[in-house]
Amino acid sequence: MATRTKEVCISLMLFAVAFINAIDECSDFTISESTIEDIQDAFTRQKLTSRQLVDFYIHRINVLNPILGAVLEVNPDAQDQADMADCERREGRDRSLLHGIPVLLKDSIATFDKLNTTAGSYALLGSKVPRDAHVVSKLRDAGAIILGKTSLPEWYGIRSSKMLGQAWCPRGGFGLVSSTRHYHSLLPCF
Repeated sequence: MATRTKEVCISLMLFAVAFINAIDECSDFTISESTIEDIQDAFTRQKLTSRQLVDFYIHRINVLNPILGAVLEVNPDAQDQADMADCERREGRDRSLLHGIPVLLKDSIATFDKLNTTAGSYALLGSKVPRDAHVVSKLRDAGAIILGKTSLPEWYGIRSSKMLGQAWCPRGGFGLVSSTRHYHSLLPCF
């Protein structure tokens, strides 16, 4: 039964990736597998906007995350941040190579915004941090867009030495990831 479930999950994931790649290649610029430099060049040539990039990745998360379980939440302000980056770029205010680039953060990294910072635990859901973590402040100063938070085992798995403690995120469940041996298994997405 477990083998059949894995086969179905792999089939769904391959279908989703094919669907996303079809969307990705409808424009003059292909987002998948592009480097930050490629994306910045596309911004400069006006082949891509930060809003289009954020929308692409939100769509990708919506399609793949039910299978992979890697993203806990998407920042509801990400599209507004992308619009602001596009506006700054039009005004000639490029901040850095990260300007307008969406990034995902682990759920343990504090963000002073609408996103939760819970270390994978329901105990901290809804709590507010006093400020952005230093790395988040630096990312925001560079113009990066905080797209969302990713899964991790509750409290980084330090509460249990058993596999369940290392693999389970109460907020996101198990995540499906590919190992280096090219087989799929239920392991944490970290």
